[in-house]
Amino acid sequence: MRRLSIAATAALALATSCQAANLVVHATGGNVTTSTMYGLMHEDINNSGDGGIYAELIYNRAFQGSDMFPTSLDGWSSVNGAALSIKNSSTPLSWALPSSMNIAVGSGKGQKIGFRNGGYWGIDVRVQKYTGSFYVKGSHTGSFTASLQSNLTGEVFGSVDVKSKSVEKGWTQHEFVMVPTKDAPNVNNTFAITFDPAGVQGGSLDFNLISLFPPTYKNRPNGLRPDIMEDLAELNPTFLRLPGGNMLEGNTQTNWWKWNETIGPLKDRPGMANVWNYQITYGLGLVEYMEWCEDLNIEPIVAVWDGLSLDGHFTSEADFQPIIQFALDEIEFLTGDVSTKWGAVRASIGHPTPWKVKYVEIGNEDWLAGAPAGYDSFKAYRLPLLIKAFTEKYPDIKLISSSSVFDNITIPAPAAGDFHAYLTPDGNVASFSQFDHLTKDNLTLIGEYATVHPNGGTAWEGNLMPYPWWGGSVSEAIFLLGAERNGDRVIGATYAPGLRNLNRWQWSVTLMQHSADPKQTTRSTSWYMLRLFGSKIITHTRPVTSDVSFGPLYYVAGNSAEGHGIFKAAVYNSTADIPVSLQFEGFAKGATAQLTVQTGPEDPYGYNDPFLQNNVVKESTITLTAGDKGTFEFSLPPLSVAVLETDGKGKTCVKRKKRAEALKV
Repeated sequence: MRRLSIAATAALALATSCQAANLVVHATGGNVTTSTMYGLMHEDINNSGDGGIYAELIYNRAFQGSDMFPTSLDGWSSVNGAALSIKNSSTPLSWALPSSMNIAVGSGKGQKIGFRNGGYWGIDVRVQKYTGSFYVKGSHTGSFTASLQSNLTGEVFGSVDVKSKSVEKGWTQHEFVMVPTKDAPNVNNTFAITFDPAGVQGGSLDFNLISLFPPTYKNRPNGLRPDIMEDLAELNPTFLRLPGGNMLEGNTQTNWWKWNETIGPLKDRPGMANVWNYQITYGLGLVEYMEWCEDLNIEPIVAVWDGLSLDGHFTSEADFQPIIQFALDEIEFLTGDVSTKWGAVRASIGHPTPWKVKYVEIGNEDWLAGAPAGYDSFKAYRLPLLIKAFTEKYPDIKLISSSSVFDNITIPAPAAGDFHAYLTPDGNVASFSQFDHLTKDNLTLIGEYATVHPNGGTAWEGNLMPYPWWGGSVSEAIFLLGAERNGDRVIGATYAPGLRNLNRWQWSVTLMQHSADPKQTTRSTSWYMLRLFGSKIITHTRPVTSDVSFGPLYYVAGNSAEGHGIFKAAVYNSTADIPVSLQFEGFAKGATAQLTVQTGPEDPYGYNDPFLQNNVVKESTITLTAGDKGTFEFSLPPLSVAVLETDGKGKTCVKRKKRAEALKV
């Protein structure tokens, strides 16, 4: 990605009037915020599921393949000359996993043979518990040895012997626990399974579903990476949009994200040809997404397939009823009691208690794939028929269309819309007032947003920026301030994509970056901005009067659930500090507040580099004391983001101060 010239960089901070802003936040008026506002969105793009937040360490663990990505031994190599090949047995492990890896023992004697796997571009090895398993078909007496070792020196960090239970004609699962005796100095490590060929009857063994997990977030079986989940939890998110965007649609009418194939035992999950140019395992399935929501105490926004695929084809109206039923069945699986067909299935796989689903989104970006015909079919029958079916069966669920009023559509009641915005910094700022024109009859989710291109720079026909950068993050803050000002009409907003594996990606600008090495899990500049905004939630917006118009200072104000005053702001296109005089009506002299301000590097295109492990975002917090009329005085620097929260309700704080002074006397 090319960088802008110095002249173009300077344009990001054009000189403007630095007139002081005198603001009064009124104690009455405004709107109760119904928004869930700051959320998360995930799909398996950039190896952010397999090889990312999904903690499985073994790459190509079950030899899953498709027409687009044929079954292969990619990721696997031989130990001591064992002959490896793909085998499609007449008695496969399961219908979902028809292919396995055959290991022919040959005539070698005197040393163990087997296979190794380097994981998703490495394996992090530490002194901690690893849980693993593998399936074997074929007779072997003795034991198997599972080990973790350096790919550079061969040093073994941990190993365990697993007694063989294998039989000639059937599949047997072998489970183990391994605790390495030392930490590996880097992630250039491999996992291996070896065995004595003398114990094999019949000349070969078949292996499948070879799995290894490190400790997971909240110790969930088949769970998620703790470092990534901990960083997401720190954002204080309120919802998760799942299973993301284009992955839901799939490439064709036969290859799309089928929720019922992502549940249950791993051996019953076939995976799919992902739209992002690689095969995925379905290890991170519908249940794991819901457990993710449980663990972070956030709302799921569950997207259901609506018959459109990315190749532009869509299901005809005559054939649409099965699509409707499939979507209804998914919600029954999630929310139905054990007396229902799909509720009973959920209970049978370990979740007897139904989940609560408040939001269901119909499709993804129907305005884009296959337009105009695909979008015409969405407006004509696909969206109306799904709205009708859901309204009849699940009247309490809030429905969301995959397009919004900004996408040339009239959305049938009672559904809301979904607006996606990938903009330049100036585009974000220009969108500040966009949501002021919404009404309560056209609620909108901002299902995806991010700053992906610089002002005046590379457009969509070129590459995206390499990482989120500070100037772009400030502009995103202004975009979000415009949304939060309309919290009674904007359901919420989520940065997208969320995660990116540094070894293979299709979309560079992401909220966080990661690799096999946890030290490279990197919080972007936008992550820091979102943590600040998400830490102070406005539950009731309040009207603000000002003696200057918006720009270069943009803001929103209101109250928290506890009644504290909250003011969020960002400064863009200014070369000087902006003096702010902020008065909360009803607050008296002596009230106190905490002001947190974020600034970035001198270069507005500075970013957090995973390979430097730097952080260009500077954050400081100070305590302010209100002067006359409860007014707080402060200044905000150019390209800054700020949040002020009062320490109380104003008058209460002052009364306590006076009482304390009286007691001293």
